[in-house]
Amino acid sequence: MALVALMGSSVLFPLIFRASTWACLFCFTTHEERLRVCQMFVGTEGSKLGQCKDALTAAFEGLSDMEINYDERSHLHDAFTQMTLSLQEVAAAHGSFKAAFPSAAAKMKRTIHHLKKVQDCILPCGVQEATRRFHCWGCFSTVCDLPLDCPVQDVTVKRGDQALFSCIVGFQLPESELTYSWKFAAGGLRTQDVSYFRDVPGAHGYLARIRPVQPTHRGTFSCVILHDQRPLARLYFYLNVTGPPPPGETELQVTFREVMNWTPREAETIEPWRPSLGELLARPSALTLGNLFLIAATAAFVSASVTVLVWSNVTSFLKLLNPFFPYHDGLHPQTVSENKPFFL
Repeated sequence: MALVALMGSSVLFPLIFRASTWACLFCFTTHEERLRVCQMFVGTEGSKLGQCKDALTAAFEGLSDMEINYDERSHLHDAFTQMTLSLQEVAAAHGSFKAAFPSAAAKMKRTIHHLKKVQDCILPCGVQEATRRFHCWGCFSTVCDLPLDCPVQDVTVKRGDQALFSCIVGFQLPESELTYSWKFAAGGLRTQDVSYFRDVPGAHGYLARIRPVQPTHRGTFSCVILHDQRPLARLYFYLNVTGPPPPGETELQVTFREVMNWTPREAETIEPWRPSLGELLARPSALTLGNLFLIAATAAFVSASVTVLVWSNVTSFLKLLNPFFPYHDGLHPQTVSENKPFFL
């Protein structure tokens, strides 16, 4: 089994190596097309057919390492199709393949050189579809081998000013189906770890603006450029906020603190109006019949109260003078003793 595997690999290697020497021809023509060309030149005889195939391979060896613009593949395919038709016409005219094959290969080489050139890779990052190239030696295409993540760009803005981020790359982008996704890693982090980022609501275009910038905006902003939901590049912006707050903001903060520390005063009460007698009499509508009656009653009450008060005071004073000055209260008659002195 090991011997069979070794023999198989030894047979496969020359086939791969041989295919790579005429890979441009192999990529853009089929086996049936190449076989038909040789059959028209030399017929179906085995030995002559083999010589024709070897001559065709040798003629196109100079195109084995060609790289073409990926968008030019259809043009190159049409050129090879036209070449096979031209070779068939030469064979039909009884021409020699020994002269026809080198001439066709030289013409094809000139055609390839006139195709649109492959664009150079633009550093430092991104999936640059415009630089995709087709390799004839393996019939496959590649793009620039660059990382998806671009280096972090530093942006310094004073507190209260405006921060503007542009999600723009140096390489050509597709013209349609482009979308932009903005994310933010808060807490002052400078990172490219996608697990720290959260979506920024309301930011969908290639420009993002923050106004006014506050210390809470310090951190890393990320913009992902997508084409048909496939990421093409990830840009990072580290926002550093510096400087003291603006004067207007300081006054606002002082006002805010005063409002927060404010305590409500005691509730004001509305007292009923109690006019004096002069204020009452000064009112035009005060001397009504009812008010006059109340005034008279009040005056009588005050007069009686004063009389009672005065009489009570006089009686109390006379009682204090009872030992020295006899008086008649109408109930207990008393006489003055002749043996007791009297003082005025």
